[in-house]
Amino acid sequence: MKALHQAAPQGAPVVQEPAQYLTFVLAGEAFAIGILCIKEIIEYAQLTAVPMMPPCVRGVINLRGAVVPVMDLQARFGRQPSGVTKRTCIVIVEVQSGSDSQVIGVVVDAVNEVIEIAAADIEPPPAFGARIRTDFIHGMGKVKGRFVILLNVDQVLSLEEVSSLKAAAAEAQAVAA
Repeated sequence: MKALHQAAPQGAPVVQEPAQYLTFVLAGEAFAIGILCIKEIIEYAQLTAVPMMPPCVRGVINLRGAVVPVMDLQARFGRQPSGVTKRTCIVIVEVQSGSDSQVIGVVVDAVNEVIEIAAADIEPPPAFGARIRTDFIHGMGKVKGRFVILLNVDQVLSLEEVSSLKAAAAEAQAVAA
């Protein structure tokens, strides 16, 4: 894979090489994740549900002996959970959590392709009007005259934030009871 930055001679501007992204579809919208954090793509298989998890965590899978949580991005974005079709996949992603890294599965409707997007073709996230939180968006990639939402995976898949959501929901449920 290509490096994101090339070394430049002293005083010369740094040239950014195009970055590679895996594109996929969620509810008809195009999204992408930087290829460097993708470990693999697997066929959707039966998940083991874990009690008391937030709605965006569908369950866990056994990936070569490791327990990997699987997150539904649609539910994480506050939408209806994704339905499972024959094109549904689980993208295995490695995210940074402080000084540690965590492997998480992400349910997507369909994987499209790996594309290169030049830094000049990436716009900042919109300040408003996006259907997902702006801190979840790394940028908007221009590809063939259309926009692809480039996700900030460390933010979207933050297990600390998901855990705090679960604690807040449990607290609200206890108060309501």
